[in-house]
Amino acid sequence: MAVTLDDDARQYLETFEEVTGADGIDCIIDTGADGARVQLTIVVASGQLGEAIGPDGRTVTQFQERIGLPVRLVENADDPEAFVTNAFAPATVYNVTISENNDTVAYVEVADSDRGVAIGSNGRTIETVRRLAARHCGIDDVQLI
Repeated sequence: MAVTLDDDARQYLETFEEVTGADGIDCIIDTGADGARVQLTIVVASGQLGEAIGPDGRTVTQFQERIGLPVRLVENADDPEAFVTNAFAPATVYNVTISENNDTVAYVEVADSDRGVAIGSNGRTIETVRRLAARHCGIDDVQLI
């Protein structure tokens, strides 16, 4: 699926690629209630997550310092179940089942101890996963079970 990015997202991806040497596929800019930017989520090309993170996390830290925002990295995957699993990292995902009835829903089973991680502060993580799943896999909704 083709992803359309605005100018800000494209600039963040360009800076990400320049700093890390990894290919960025997508960028979501999360904002708080006041409209201020609070976090970036970058989808990294499959197999390049280690390069994006760098030794001891130094590369991604350098990128975060340069842009002044915390960054979540998600490794791209061709398979929708694998993509959704990657999007929830570091939460432990046991299973992803995709149901296609009137709409396409991914039902995600996470470890009880990681439920809070999967939801995220103010629901930010699960909302970002929903946006990514829609943009990259055509999934209408993501539900934790």
